[in-house]
Amino acid sequence: MDALILSRIQFGANISFHILFPTITIALGWVLLFFRLRYNRTGDDGWLQAYRFWVKIFALSFAMGVVSGITMSFQFGTNWPGFMETVGNIAGPLLAYEVMTAFFLEAVFLGIMLFGLSRVPGWLHTLSTFLVAFGTTMSAFWILALNSWMHTPAGFEMRDGVAHATDWMAIIFNPSMPYRLAHMLLASGLTVAFLIAGISAFRWLIGDRSAGLRRTLKTGLVMGAVLIPVQIAAGDMHGLNTLEHQPQKVAAMEGNWETRGNVPLLLFAVPDEEARENRFEIGIPNGASLILKHHADGVVPGLNDFVAADGTPEHPPVAPVFYSFRIMVGTGMAMLLLSWAAIAVMWRRGGVEGLPRPLLLALVPMAFSGWVATLAGWYTTEIGRQPWLVQGVLTTKKAVADVPAPMVGTSLAAYLAIYAVLLAAYIGVLFYLARKAARGEDLKRPRPRSAEAIAIQTPAE
Repeated sequence: MDALILSRIQFGANISFHILFPTITIALGWVLLFFRLRYNRTGDDGWLQAYRFWVKIFALSFAMGVVSGITMSFQFGTNWPGFMETVGNIAGPLLAYEVMTAFFLEAVFLGIMLFGLSRVPGWLHTLSTFLVAFGTTMSAFWILALNSWMHTPAGFEMRDGVAHATDWMAIIFNPSMPYRLAHMLLASGLTVAFLIAGISAFRWLIGDRSAGLRRTLKTGLVMGAVLIPVQIAAGDMHGLNTLEHQPQKVAAMEGNWETRGNVPLLLFAVPDEEARENRFEIGIPNGASLILKHHADGVVPGLNDFVAADGTPEHPPVAPVFYSFRIMVGTGMAMLLLSWAAIAVMWRRGGVEGLPRPLLLALVPMAFSGWVATLAGWYTTEIGRQPWLVQGVLTTKKAVADVPAPMVGTSLAAYLAIYAVLLAAYIGVLFYLARKAARGEDLKRPRPRSAEAIAIQTPAE
């Protein structure tokens, strides 16, 4: 493989590893705030137990996200110098805004959130939790503003081959940004919902019946059941926006070669780019036309419309986009069925105690289903942009560094080996903490102190 393909794989591997952890911290911060507010209001120790356990997962995920994010950013200079040379006037400030408005906020209050539960007044600890959660969301806002701009660039002009900003509001709130932001925030919520439900189910199966576990298991299942239909609706709107601005991506997602109406929704097929057709198609008649155009004979763009005069494809590679889209949708359907089945059982049998063992066993591997869906969706949207790095402005080929392929291959192998070890260690720590919590060690921790208790220490304290 040449340096371009290796560099793409390397950046894809880095961003795939990195995105796993912000996907958790973005939503988990708000879930922790919910646990803290519920404890403040009710005084129920179950909510405090939930907070103590999941704040450890937040800290671990936050640390992994920061470290992997630095590695990812480093590659802008080493592997993709053409990116910053061409659009650095726009990408640089957006990344700087993320650091100034989000990362600094998280860094200042994270210590209080993690270590101040029994050391600062309750209101300050609650405020710190809110500000950290807000900071993670602001970080997602700025990163997705840049990523969306790369798909639907607006508010700029080209001068001597370099992009210059003309309207920052148009840059930030570009045509795909609201849809992409909503889709990602909901994906984070679903990732955390099923992570909480899966880890909680594991603790239940090994004998934990603590009040905190009951709270978290119910919270995860309710979150999943509520958010998945919202995500389906948001995904539909995002798809329609993509159809408007990147029709070639939608054509690849649907595996549709000819522009026509009455396009089936393909459940399975084997795209053949050389023959420019699909093999072994299994589909629902008129399904794609109904979804994309809202009527059966709606015309859907075909991939053959995006071919240069010399026969060179001007559309993304079809198979990766086609399959990753179906993995994302299939995982979402599994989330919908499992969460709704669990809620129905809980409603009929009076709570989490009524959940049968097979359903609990199914929830454990689903703890990481959010990761699967997020990565599949990310591959769909990012590979679907090819051959462009910035749509209509900069191709991937023009942005890559002139680095020998063996050098890129060596660093790629090192990255993959390190990431495999780190990911295995992360998952191992998750289940170690779950086993530790199941033994009741979190129940022995001191309770939060009020402002008065901190100000007036008794001799016994």
